[in-house]
Parts: sequence; C-alpha cells; structure tokens
Amino acid sequence: MDITSKLTLLFGTLLSLVLFTSAQRCSNYTFPNNQVFSSCTDLPSLQAQLHWNYIASTRSIHLAYKANQAPAGWIAWAINPTGTGMVGSQALVAFQNSEGSMTAYPTPVTSSSPSMQTGTLSFKVSNISATYDNNEMTIFAIVGPLENGTTVNHVWQAGNSVSNGIPQAHALSGPNIQSMGRINFLA
Repeated sequence: MDITSKLTLLFGTLLSLVLFTSAQRCSNYTFPNNQVFSSCTDLPSLQAQLHWNYIASTRSIHLAYKANQAPAGWIAWAINPTGTGMVGSQALVAFQNSEGSMTAYPTPVTSSSPSMQTGTLSFKVSNISATYDNNEMTIFAIVGPLENGTTVNHVWQAGNSVSNGIPQAHALSGPNIQSMGRINFLA
C-alpha cells in the first residue's frame, strides 16, 4: 500500500470517528426552546431523530422531527396510514423560505411525483412550526387523534433544494430510499 492510500484510509477513518462521536443521540438532546419530550428515537437514516409526547386523552402526538440539513434544503416527516412507503403518506414539510424564515405545512403525498404544496391530511395537524439552528431543521406539531392506534408506518425525507417555495425531488438512492419504518408511540 502506497503512502497516498494509507493517508486516504487514515483520513477516512478519522472522519468517520469524528462524525460518529459528534452525532448527538436523541436521549441527550436539549431543545433550544426548552421543550421537553418524554420519548425519542434516533432514526436509522438521514441523520434524523423523532421526539414525542403521547397525549392519551386526545390520542394525539406532540412531536419534533429533527434532521441535519443545509439552509437551502428541506425536511419532511410523515405517517402513512395505508402503506409502508412514500405514496399515500401524510407529510409535514419544512424549509427556509426566501426571506430566511422557516416555513412549515402539511401536504399529502399522493404520487411518486407529489406537488409538495400545502394540503389537507387525513388526520388533524395543529401548532405546526419549524426552526433552523446549527445546520439542523426541526418540525414541531401536534398530530391526531390517531384513528388506527398508536403504532404507525412512518417515513422521513430530506432534499437539497427548494424552488419558488416548493421542495424539489430528493435523491432516489441510498439513505433516502431507506427512510421508512414502523413506530409505536406508546413504546
């Protein structure tokens, strides 16, 4: 192995170590606005986390979805009440608008090329807002009541660009196609 190969391997190992040790686990995260969530999970792709409080009296979820993102990008988190993938999901999306403030809204994902415009979901969404701090975007919302119980299929996404106030298509490979799962808000 020549010196260039050794240096490349060493640099890659050090970079991986720095990224691994700098990633903050959801259980150690403190929100800047002092919001507290009783449960959280580190999602397995897109450097994302989901934090929540289940409100039993209303069968609703107070949530914060947080993901690493550049200022020009966008993030989304969704429940899919009818399937396991993106199509059919009921999404919350956020991005930094042209004035520099955050925009957050609900949008149904009805096809593999969704409009990503504001729309009505199959469940109620209230108190939706978003923040951008330290290269992280966070969506806050209350969703529910959940009609089909506390275990749901969910998907999350991130894209690199917004054009004319509309999030543009995300990558169709790697972590972007692995960003789905099942979650139990009582667990």
